[in-house]
Amino acid sequence: MTATDSARRFRVRAPELRGRGWLNTGGRELSLADLRGRIVLLDFWTFCCINCLHVLEELRPVEEEFGDQLVVVGVHSPKFEHERDPEALAAAVERYDVPHPVLDDPELITWQQYAARAWPTLAVVDPEGYLVASMSGEGHAEGLRRLIRELIDQHTAKGTLRTDGVLPEKTAREDTELRFPGKIALLPGGSFLVSDSAHHSIVELAADGETVLRRIGTGVRGSVDGTVETAQFAEPQGVCVLPAAIAEKIGYDVLVADTVNHQLRAVSLADGTVRTVAGTGETWRGAPGDPVDVPADPLAARLSSPWDVAWYEPINAVVVAMAGTHQLWSYDPVAEKLAVYAGTTVESLRDGTLEQAWFAQPSGLASDGTKLWIADSESSALRWIEDGEVHTAVGKGLFDFGAMDGPAADALFQHPLGVAVLPDGSVAVCDTYNNAVRRYDPVTNEVSTLATGVAEPSGAVVADGTLVVVESAAHRVVRPIPPGTMSSVAQVDGTRHRTKRPPVELSPGPIRVEVVFEPPAGQKLDDRYGPSTRLEISANPPALLADGLGVTTDLERQIVLAAARDEAEPTADGDGVLQVIAHAASCDVEGPNPACHLSRQDWGIPIRLVPGAPTELVLMLRGVTP
Repeated sequence: MTATDSARRFRVRAPELRGRGWLNTGGRELSLADLRGRIVLLDFWTFCCINCLHVLEELRPVEEEFGDQLVVVGVHSPKFEHERDPEALAAAVERYDVPHPVLDDPELITWQQYAARAWPTLAVVDPEGYLVASMSGEGHAEGLRRLIRELIDQHTAKGTLRTDGVLPEKTAREDTELRFPGKIALLPGGSFLVSDSAHHSIVELAADGETVLRRIGTGVRGSVDGTVETAQFAEPQGVCVLPAAIAEKIGYDVLVADTVNHQLRAVSLADGTVRTVAGTGETWRGAPGDPVDVPADPLAARLSSPWDVAWYEPINAVVVAMAGTHQLWSYDPVAEKLAVYAGTTVESLRDGTLEQAWFAQPSGLASDGTKLWIADSESSALRWIEDGEVHTAVGKGLFDFGAMDGPAADALFQHPLGVAVLPDGSVAVCDTYNNAVRRYDPVTNEVSTLATGVAEPSGAVVADGTLVVVESAAHRVVRPIPPGTMSSVAQVDGTRHRTKRPPVELSPGPIRVEVVFEPPAGQKLDDRYGPSTRLEISANPPALLADGLGVTTDLERQIVLAAARDEAEPTADGDGVLQVIAHAASCDVEGPNPACHLSRQDWGIPIRLVPGAPTELVLMLRGVTP
């Protein structure tokens, strides 16, 4: 049965699009009626989420291919409190060059209407306004193309595909010398190297942090090696100035995390030439927990959103914050060797050995020569590595965040993206979504606030004893802390938050969990190398799950949820989080060398235990919505 056959069978009318307002529409509000006659693809996303950013990139060529037959609508469904700010969302839409209309849905109204359970989720609405497919996670671009072509053929024959009427155009934005800069490094002569992310280039600034000395790259999104005038990047982030002795051996001075190109790029400061040293340009795909097989040739490796790079003396190599795989990798520029350094690809917060630790979108790195400090953004945590062990200084997990000073055990950050080691050995944290610069003192084990009102700080470096910060959302480099005051700070009372997702009500006791996966037209499940599907279930707290923990190869399983709480009323946040990880491998039916495709998703679902509530949980990996 094809996707459109299934769609005819179910014929579910798509819920209306409701939220606080619209972006990228020129001030116009949209409804499904306005889009009738076109295929509509809804992308439920949140701008903190690396998987959502991957899907934005996957959708760019799809949007271009189908032109005005297809309308993509982003439905922004925030995780963090900062993401509920309409100005922050408007900045993110520009920062990530979102080309399509975006519905601002801070209360998750449309999210709930479409039964979204995870970021990202995609839903397809046909030209007659019926919901025909839903899918979660990354890797659906080819399946979407097949489905869209099928829908175009069907609705062209029916006369229901129309492209008349003018759609709103992307909102024009002002330009500035820097546009959403990301990271910063200090050069030996006292100038700075800054990744000008939205301008897709690397900029050298004078010691004043304002005067542009030169720009490396054309400023056009792309992946091209070449001269200072011809090279191209795509939303670069981390910049690492290599030790002089290393640079002399290898013939370049700087390593750049070219984030959206999924590559490491080398820059020679003498002439500004750029070349790729690692990464094919394609992102690694696998299920959470799957080992990453790094080939001997770094240029044959698939990276995944490298976000920062830092030289780490204990291993005599560059550490790469691989945000997309929730790991740290290492790159030895002399031996030209790339390897996994720490983390398992599971997105969570767990300390331990390098091989056992879990990270959650690591995005900032800094070393004091012994310790490697890490801004672990999705867990709102400050972590460090020392003597082969991973530790957490501040942070509680994926769903707890806020702005709290005091003892580290009680302190909270909100999605920090950068770190820098201060002269006294304490650590400055770019507490990005709190618009603040915070300080962690490893001697007293306390957190304090150095500066507030800094618009999305994302990177920092110490120059002449002063902290220099990238104020990303203000498009500039600043010195927000007067010299000599970095260790003299006051405690600030703050707030605590949890991710605001409505809990799913389920009954205590036996529960049937089903993950739906239907291969796209022209594909079949691929079992040539073993089982084609995998399902892993766990819970936090572990006591939430009385039975059913572990991994199976079937996408359907019975679990047992523990008895409800003793309280008369369930808590507002629910009784815990059910973690469901699924993946499915499919391949093309035709051709001598059929292409392989992997669909995967990690759902962290808040659960509220209510006697008499439903006894099944159905999650959509890819399929027709019943």
